[in-house]
Amino acid sequence: MYKTVLFDLDGTLTDSGIGITNSVMHALRKMNVQVEERSAYYKFIGPPLLHSFQEYYGFSEEKSQLAVTYFHEYFSTKGIFENRVYEGIETMLMQLSQMELKLCVATSKPEAFAKQILEHFCLEQYFSFVGGSTMDETRTDKAAVIRYVLESEGIRDTDSVLMVGDREHDIIGAKKNGIDSMGVLYGYGNQTEFEEAGADYVVEKPMEIAQKIRIS
Repeated sequence: MYKTVLFDLDGTLTDSGIGITNSVMHALRKMNVQVEERSAYYKFIGPPLLHSFQEYYGFSEEKSQLAVTYFHEYFSTKGIFENRVYEGIETMLMQLSQMELKLCVATSKPEAFAKQILEHFCLEQYFSFVGGSTMDETRTDKAAVIRYVLESEGIRDTDSVLMVGDREHDIIGAKKNGIDSMGVLYGYGNQTEFEEAGADYVVEKPMEIAQKIRIS
């Protein structure tokens, strides 16, 4: 039986696609990089920003840090609210809370932004802890974020913990911490990505999360 469920934020609890891609495009324009169609930037949703700018644009660490600064410049005032809660999420969280499970957030998004988003959508009431990256991008790797959440909540029984997310980074991060994982297909990941990463469960809709946990 699971006692604790960790949730990714972007692509899992909320669809932040518009805000994140607008922020990426803003950053690239400031870096004098030609901007493509929005769909080209969906790959930025979920993974750590610093690594994404390095991987997809070949930026040095210093240049990537500057791009992240420009990203936050737009995101902190506009992009953060260009967002919506996926249909069925709050009902699912309510059901898990009624099952007396501890719910936490483990996101590569800066922790301050994550808390602000959850408060904006009145979801903070469901979570006992919200863990994210630091503003200077020193804790962005999903495995490190998950470890931070587990340590902050004093959770040692990893067999009773489940990580829910929409990208391979969530699955890989869970494995590195010895916990089970669930991939959600309504976000920005896909079946192949989850299978290759070794997800223990894959679901298509938010309500299936509660159903899977109930029978596990």
